[in-house]
Order: sequence, then structure tokens, then C-alpha cells
Amino acid sequence: MTVRCFSIGDYDAVLALWRRTEGVGLNESDTRRAIAVFLRRNLRFSFVAEKDGRIIGAVLCGHDGRRGYLHHLAVDRPHRKCGIGRQLVTAGLAKLRRVGIQKCNIFIFANNAAGMKFWSHTGWKLRTELRVMQIRLDDRRRAKRDCPC
Repeated sequence: MTVRCFSIGDYDAVLALWRRTEGVGLNESDTRRAIAVFLRRNLRFSFVAEKDGRIIGAVLCGHDGRRGYLHHLAVDRPHRKCGIGRQLVTAGLAKLRRVGIQKCNIFIFANNAAGMKFWSHTGWKLRTELRVMQIRLDDRRRAKRDCPC
């Protein structure tokens, strides 16, 4: 098994992996075009695990210049509990450290018990004082109320 940088050529195999992995939520941010933009913006920060020419794990990693973010960590079910997820996370975090990022965040569904167990076991802490809020930027009705400046 090897861990290497995620390239857009891996997209179809990684998308199939994400689709069959419980706890990974996909949306319009996960199209080939959107992932290509993410990978270009965060060049060589995301990784895949490959065995016998097949993608068996993947993670998106990037940063905004201040905080790092991991998205869509997935390992194919038959290859879990072998340290592959940990290796993918370690590779992403190492890249973030090299560019001076000191903290990294993840988003996890509240009902993802297996994910919570993995992240807690690998040293991540739940921030109970925070909540995620989001707004859709493509909502035309909201756009009319935006600031005119």
C-alpha cells in the first residue's frame, strides 16, 4: 500500500469510494470541477492510499492561510483498522505544519459514531462550544439583500 498525492485523475475512483463510505456527505462542492479547483488551490495537500492499482483510501486537505481543514476521510471497508486512515491524516497534517498552519479542523456529522471514535482515538478534541453556520451563496433571494458595496 502506498500513500501519494491526490490528483484529479483519481477523481472517479475517489468519488466511488466516498459514495460507498458511511458518514461522508457529498454535494455540489464535490463535483469534478470543484475538486479540481480545491486540489489546485491546495496543491499536493490531499492524499490517496493505493493498493494493487486501486484507490482504497482518500482525504482532502487544505487551508485558508490560518487554519487547516480535512474533508472526506474515507478508507474502503475491507482495509479499515490497518492504520490507513491515520497515514492519510498524518500526511495531510505534515503538509499543513510545513507551511506554518498550527491548527486543523474537521467537520463530522453528529450521528457518525464510528467517525467520532476514530477522531477521538487519534487525539482530536470535540469543541462543544462551537456550532457551524452556513449560507448558500447561490440563493438569488438572499443576494438582493446583500450589502451594495
